[in-house]
Amino acid sequence: MGSLDGNAPDASLEAQSCAPPGAGDEISPFDLERLDIVAVGHVDHGKSTVIGRLMADTGSLPDGKLEQVKQMCKQNARPFEYAFLLDALKNEQAQGITIDTARCFFTTPRRHYIIHDAPGHVEFLKNMITGASRAQAALLVIDANEGVRENSKRHGYILSMLGIRQISVLVNKMDLLGWDQAAFEAIVTEYGDFLGRLGVHPMSFIPVSARDGDNIVARSASTPWYDGPTVLDQVEAFVRLEDDLDRPFRMPLQDVYKFTEAGDDRRIFVGTIETGRIRPGDDVVFLPSGKHSTVRTIEALSGPRPDEALAGQATGLTLDTQVYAKPGELMVRADEPEPLMATRIRANVFWMNSAPLLKGRRYVLRMGAARVAAELEEVISVLDEQELESVTGGGQVERHEVAEVILRAVRPVAFDAADVLEPTSRFVVVHGWDTAGCGIALEALEDKGRGDVVGRKFLRGAVSDAERAARYGHAGKAVVFVSQSGEAAHGLASRVERRLFNQGLHSFYLGATDLGDDKDVLAREDHLGRLGEVAWAMTDAGSIFVASLGDVDRFDLDRLRRLAVPHQVFVVDMDAGGDLGADIELPPGADDEAAKGALRALAAAGAVPATP
Repeated sequence: MGSLDGNAPDASLEAQSCAPPGAGDEISPFDLERLDIVAVGHVDHGKSTVIGRLMADTGSLPDGKLEQVKQMCKQNARPFEYAFLLDALKNEQAQGITIDTARCFFTTPRRHYIIHDAPGHVEFLKNMITGASRAQAALLVIDANEGVRENSKRHGYILSMLGIRQISVLVNKMDLLGWDQAAFEAIVTEYGDFLGRLGVHPMSFIPVSARDGDNIVARSASTPWYDGPTVLDQVEAFVRLEDDLDRPFRMPLQDVYKFTEAGDDRRIFVGTIETGRIRPGDDVVFLPSGKHSTVRTIEALSGPRPDEALAGQATGLTLDTQVYAKPGELMVRADEPEPLMATRIRANVFWMNSAPLLKGRRYVLRMGAARVAAELEEVISVLDEQELESVTGGGQVERHEVAEVILRAVRPVAFDAADVLEPTSRFVVVHGWDTAGCGIALEALEDKGRGDVVGRKFLRGAVSDAERAARYGHAGKAVVFVSQSGEAAHGLASRVERRLFNQGLHSFYLGATDLGDDKDVLAREDHLGRLGEVAWAMTDAGSIFVASLGDVDRFDLDRLRRLAVPHQVFVVDMDAGGDLGADIELPPGADDEAAKGALRALAAAGAVPATP
């Protein structure tokens, strides 16, 4: 499929995938309902030709584009193919296969369509997933001459895992078989049975010849034995899942922006709404932190503020109270069913990386806007793609395998089970810099105990804790000052260390105001882990260990406490109302008076000896 060398039939196609309907349309597509469809199929089975033909026969190409491409083919002494209309990328043109997801537009009097032309080659399955994740329906193309291929089955797996249930199977190149009804029905039986065992039931199987346009837009005279829909009929019959609006509100928090005007301390909480709707006055909860507030306004770039935001919209919200919610949390309405929260997740995973998914190796789990370090705890079973039978899993998942697994994250993740709310059940697994796998969450599992300190077996000397306490006049303790302003936490913590030292106490301060970019979650967890190990070592040596941290949450602090076991960690929150589960809350301040107040509070809590 596609051009045979690096010369495009039309150089202008390098800059665009597929053009939207041209000017002069009587009805603007923006006034119509929109539906996203993904077209998938094994390489050379003809899906790009199907899309090109569909666009041409519905009059959705820019004026003169079809003739222009035909002329370029004639000049280059090559036969015209409708797939050339979609050849948008140089790499695609050079290799003759679709390697990226192209977006194609066409409009009918009823609806505006966006078709994601997903790659068919096995090496580019992750790109296919990118396209399919945006779709509510799918056209799955199979070559009648080649039949059901291994990659056709993989595409079926992926569509089922992504929760796409509106599927039409197009049996292409029927003209090469002389429109043999028996051959068509054999594919219907084989592939229909396969998809049915995945819980996928196609709305139609359509015999087509994309090259000649048979059963694409117009019904073909070559199939008197077929009385089902054309491709266009079926596309028009797909239903936009408007019930997304009536499902529980879910908005992954992508970022928090501050107003820049003097004296305006409001924050805009930004994300794209996956499901549901939100209005000013609605009570909301951020999960997994559990922070509550009420929506004050829905912000707009221009014009009046909307009185409602809906599923599919990129949205900015302000709240009635100042809440320190971090990007990655899931915003939900307080009056609707909550999602699941867990560190251990039972899931189905489709693995795409050349290196296997291994037990004990650290990965990054991306679910919604959340990024969290995670590892494979257990392979429950691997699905045999030929027999569709589960085989008891070992310690790894190989490339292109589908497996049921248990994943363990270092902190809780908020999500929905796939059979309840599929958009917020989807995730990807990142290994290094690559998207290595994708999957859907099935169930939240009980946390059987965190393994942060498992395997840490240091040999201790002959000096006991009691002896150290008698020598220093105090037991080993850890005190961590936290604030959204890391510099403020550093200022107060260092002054406290100075006062402890001046009292003759065995103290040591280590500032870690910046744990690193939240996007580099593995590095962040490494920094936090090293700080926890230092806290354990210093307190075990009998010191009062003082640290400062900026921009942390209660899950970070819980991990520090676990790492310091059996020694106690006292958390001092300098941002009142930060909801960090702190032992002590203090007003902001980093001067001598603030340090005196901090020491009095720490002494009252038993963290340090009382000041003489």
